[in-house]
Amino acid sequence: MDPSAAPPTGERRFASFAEFYPYYLSEHANRTCRRLHFAGSTVGLVCLAAAIATARPGWLLAGLVAGYAFAWVGHVFFERNRPATFRYPLWSFAGDWVMYRDMLTGRIRL
Repeated sequence: MDPSAAPPTGERRFASFAEFYPYYLSEHANRTCRRLHFAGSTVGLVCLAAAIATARPGWLLAGLVAGYAFAWVGHVFFERNRPATFRYPLWSFAGDWVMYRDMLTGRIRL
């Protein structure tokens, strides 16, 4: 069997994050979706800071919920696709933060 062939489920396999990230960006072509991701990640960071400042770990859960809620609204209503996090949870989480950095630095239009 050819190891580069697509798995039977129809999902793509990626050999590295560098290979995955362009796919991740293609799933975030809609500017409003990207903006919602940025907003959700920012709220997540604020919640992380609150968790550290108050020593209350509940803020971490609030940050995760807020971050994913913003992102999923972007995918459902604007991008009109299924979030990559359902298929590639770890790489998508990393992709969120790389895309956040790229938007923050101006490499990706916000």
